[in-house]
Amino acid sequence: MKKKKKDTPKVKEVDKKFNKFRTPKKTKQDYKQEKFKAAFASDEEAKPKRMGKRVHGKANDKGKFKKKTYKSSSKSSFTPPKKNTTPDLLPLEDEMRLNKYLAHAGICSRRKATEYIQKGDVMVNDVVVLEMGHKVMKDDVVKYLGKVITPVREAIYILLNKPRNVITTLQDEKGRRSVSEFIAEKTKERVYPVGRLDRNTTGLLVMTNDGDLAQKLSHPSYEVRKVYKATLDKKISEAEIEQIRNTLELEDGPAPVDDVAYVSDNKKVVGIELHIGRNRIVRRIFEHLGYEVVKLDRVMYSSLTKKNLPVGHSRFLTRHEVVLLKHLV
Repeated sequence: MKKKKKDTPKVKEVDKKFNKFRTPKKTKQDYKQEKFKAAFASDEEAKPKRMGKRVHGKANDKGKFKKKTYKSSSKSSFTPPKKNTTPDLLPLEDEMRLNKYLAHAGICSRRKATEYIQKGDVMVNDVVVLEMGHKVMKDDVVKYLGKVITPVREAIYILLNKPRNVITTLQDEKGRRSVSEFIAEKTKERVYPVGRLDRNTTGLLVMTNDGDLAQKLSHPSYEVRKVYKATLDKKISEAEIEQIRNTLELEDGPAPVDDVAYVSDNKKVVGIELHIGRNRIVRRIFEHLGYEVVKLDRVMYSSLTKKNLPVGHSRFLTRHEVVLLKHLV
């Protein structure tokens, strides 16, 4: 009688003859987990390596242990790209809306410009204009608080890895740290953050004086991809992960996500990808299910990652990165 072949293990089969092994087929959840881990890989590269002194011991003639110190020869791999030697130029239009004109002049954002216009702080050809939609012609003279202003022509694009306990505004009445101090050495031009990260959220933030691009990147209709790494106060169940995936209904409407998955075995660290940009949306998604987000880090913004960009550092976007951003929107 022929002997029946034994069933092979489902988890792993080892072929002793050829010293090979076969692993089980990956599930859909495995692929999602790998995708988020790949996105977070750039976050690991962004962490600054500790630089310091190494201590070696050497015994002397008396038998005492003598310490010998010397500086580490290892160097950080952080080499930020240089600013473009041939900068992009913002187009000069024959006519431009007044609020857009103020934004391009580096006075403020378009939203803030509307407030200044309505307050009567802006004059065109020595006449106070209160309509934000007023068309400024090429030869018009525009004044803000009595000073002549002109649009900035050089386009500036900066990527910042925002630290914790920093607010996403250029100035703060309460004297709190703001993102402006982290880019002060990069440019003297007035640049504005694209969207917002709340005070305790870390990660990628684009800053620019290109109002047109900033407006498009911020608008939900362009569906700019954002990936976050959320660390929760307790384990989250697969059933609740599925609830998030199937869109939760929050107090201000549905909260659709593009993807969500575990990225750690303890089920406390979750990767979440979405394109909506409502206030504190990621934190509110988990709070809706009874979880507190202990740490929240934006590791990807559109095609940009944190590779070689430690926390608190900033760099100019390369020309290729700018072109890619403009292409996506």
